[in-house]
Amino acid sequence: MSEQNYQAFWGEVLNIIHEEYRQKGQEDEFTLWFNMDYVKDTLTEITVAVPSEFMWTRMVSMGYVKAVQEKIAELTGQNVSITYIAKNKISSSSKKNLQTKNEDIKENTNTQPFKVNDENIKNESEQKPTSVYSNIYKEVESEKKQDHKAKKHPQLKEEFTFETFVPGDNSDFAYKASIAAAENPGGKFNPLLIYGGVGLGKTHLMQSIGNYIYNKKDGLVKICYVSAENFTNEFTSSIRDGSTDKFKAKYRKLDVLLIDDIHFLLGKEATQEELFYTFEALHQNNSQMVFTCDRPITELKGIEDRLRTRFSSGMSIDLQPPNYETRRAILQKELELLGKNIPSDVVDYIAKNVQTNVRDLKGCLTKMLNYSELLQRPLTIEIAQKELRDTFSQPASGAITIETIQKVVADHYNISLNDMKCKRKPKKFVIPRQIAIYITRQITEYSFPEISNEFGGRDHTTAIHSYQKIEEQLKTDSLLDTTIQMLIRKIKDYKK
Repeated sequence: MSEQNYQAFWGEVLNIIHEEYRQKGQEDEFTLWFNMDYVKDTLTEITVAVPSEFMWTRMVSMGYVKAVQEKIAELTGQNVSITYIAKNKISSSSKKNLQTKNEDIKENTNTQPFKVNDENIKNESEQKPTSVYSNIYKEVESEKKQDHKAKKHPQLKEEFTFETFVPGDNSDFAYKASIAAAENPGGKFNPLLIYGGVGLGKTHLMQSIGNYIYNKKDGLVKICYVSAENFTNEFTSSIRDGSTDKFKAKYRKLDVLLIDDIHFLLGKEATQEELFYTFEALHQNNSQMVFTCDRPITELKGIEDRLRTRFSSGMSIDLQPPNYETRRAILQKELELLGKNIPSDVVDYIAKNVQTNVRDLKGCLTKMLNYSELLQRPLTIEIAQKELRDTFSQPASGAITIETIQKVVADHYNISLNDMKCKRKPKKFVIPRQIAIYITRQITEYSFPEISNEFGGRDHTTAIHSYQKIEEQLKTDSLLDTTIQMLIRKIKDYKK
């Protein structure tokens, strides 16, 4: 059976999809998630080369591979399957051959988009061109069958990988940006700043980047993970011991620097100055930098302007508490990783009642598993309700009420609680009400009818309109987004 039955169509399909993403202003997403190079095909299957097995798994799970299959079916009338080989499993010698072939192709390839027509297809059938990957296909397929043991970095937790992170609406952007940074260290997402409350997954994503790069480079890369507190303590010790040259040599020659909790640097001028020069040295060498913080960089007081500017020069992304669907998926994933199983209604009970963060969520699950194992008793919803009663009754883990949201927003805009609920429509009251409705829908499980009832008994379509109004404004108003994130933090810290 002849090969390259679909090679001409493959180029045209990617051109079409690329144009669709370009028109939506999402070229970066196309570059990341459609990174598939044609290798070979039969009448029923196309083989492509992708950066890694992990990337392939995400391409499949998020529907990108299916999108390509559907476009091919539109052009050819044939339903074909797509399989893969991972580029990161290609041997060094084959990589050199592949690089040479790719350079030759670039020199002799027309840069204009490839268009499919009858003449193209005829020439394709007659010439049967060879893919640059064909000679190494068998080698890679053989290596795929062998178990690949991940390399352990001494400072990074093995369990903190992209595979074990469960993305949702609250974290999808941060998750994709972290993958992009890991795939292309020192590129567009450099530095990457991830901020948000405790227990939401900032450290998990940061260390996932480190673990991914470390394994992708077969451990032949200098990566350092350190908390801002330890960075400060180490720098202070180097001054006391007269070993600052050693300290600088350690941090300014890294390939990847991961610093957790940079809010700890507030007011520490000497450490900030040293970090600034470290930043400059690493940036000049195109080293990847990732930072985490408990708030947006704009809200950090006591940080030098020049360092604040450096933190903001790349990509800053926030993490929000997960919604119910994501919380339930996180619990299921944790059970899968632990090889455990508990009744579905117990999982549901925990997911509905823990609305704070992932750390609290896993804590409740661990408590239930320990209870069952220590007492040798199967879990039931009654046991869960009894054993977790005190946990759920604590303010830190309790559900946020609409009244709390109304109070915090009303105080911020200097209006009364009654103004939040009244039907008057002066702008002074309308905007705060719309923001409060938007926040309520974002961080609680209340339905629009329930929300409407708490905001003066309006028809639920009014609440929907308010939510959509703020959602639309957030696309162009960064100051509004900053205000809302600040209000959400105040709401979560609110004490009755």
